[in-house]
Amino acid sequence: MTELNLDVTWHAGAPARTGGAAAPIQIHWADPTTVILRQNMAVNFEAPFLYLLFGDHTAFLLDTGATEDAARFPLRATVDALIDEWLQRHPHEAYALIVAHSHAHGDHVAGDGQFAGRPLTRIVGHTAGDVAGFFALAGWPDGVAEVDLGGRVLEVIPSPGHHPSAVTVYDAVTGTLFTGDTVYPGRLYVSDFTAFEASLRTLCDFAASHQVKAVLGAHIEMSTTPRRDFPLGSTSHRAEAPLPLTVRDLQGIRDAAAGVTNRPGAHRFDNFIIWNGPCRREAAVHFARLLLSRVSSRHRPS
Repeated sequence: MTELNLDVTWHAGAPARTGGAAAPIQIHWADPTTVILRQNMAVNFEAPFLYLLFGDHTAFLLDTGATEDAARFPLRATVDALIDEWLQRHPHEAYALIVAHSHAHGDHVAGDGQFAGRPLTRIVGHTAGDVAGFFALAGWPDGVAEVDLGGRVLEVIPSPGHHPSAVTVYDAVTGTLFTGDTVYPGRLYVSDFTAFEASLRTLCDFAASHQVKAVLGAHIEMSTTPRRDFPLGSTSHRAEAPLPLTVRDLQGIRDAAAGVTNRPGAHRFDNFIIWNGPCRREAAVHFARLLLSRVSSRHRPS
C-alpha cells in the first residue's frame, strides 16, 4: 500500500478586495499516482478539492470544480498537462479518462463542459440513475461497484444524504476513502437525514473490513480552533484545519448524526458541524460574520 504525502500547506486565499495572487488551481502530487487539486478561493469561495488518480490505462478525475469558465479555472488544461506528464513516465497508447463526481452540486460539476469532446473520455452523468447506470449499480443505493484503471481498482460506494447521487470512492492502492461532501472537516449539509445516517453506517462498516488510512473530503471549512468554522462565503482561510480525517472521525460523525436525528439546526463538534435542515438562523449568523470579516480586513494593516 502506498503512503500518501498529505503534508501540504494549501493556499489560504485572500480577502475579496485583494483577490488572490496564487494560481487558480493548486497541484499536489500526494504520491506518484495520485494528484490532489484545489481550486483557489479567489476564483470561487467553495475552494473544492478534486482528485486525479492514475492507472495503467485509465485516469479517474473525481469532480470538476465550481467554475465553468476555462479562462478563470483552466481545469481541462491542467488535467491534460498532468496526464501528459504521467505518460512521459508511463507511455501507453489510447490512454483514457473517466470524469466522475462525488455528487452533482454545482461546485463539483461546473467544469464538466471543459471535457466535452475530449478523445477517449467518458463523463458520468449527474442523477442517481446516471451514476448507477454508469457504474452498473443495479441496487442503488446498495452495493459496491468496481472501476479498473489498470493495476488500480477503485470501489464506488453509493452515499446519498447530502445529495441523492453522492458516492464515496475507495482506493485500495493508497487506502483512501474519497468522501466528497458526505464527510469532511466542515459543515455537513444534510438534505435527507435517513439516507445520510444509512450512508454513514455503510461507510463505517466498509472501513471496518478494509484498510483505510485516510478519509479525504471535498472541502475544508473548519479552522484549527475546535468547533470554529470560517464564515460561509469567506475567501480567506487563515489557520485552516487539516484536510485528512480518520476512520475514528468517520465513526464520530456517524455517532454524532445518530444523536441529532430529530433535532433540526446546526450542531457543532470539534472538527465538523452537522446542518440538519435549512438552518436559516445559522445561515444569517454566517452572513453577519462574513460582513464583519470583510470590514475587519479593510482595516487590517497590510
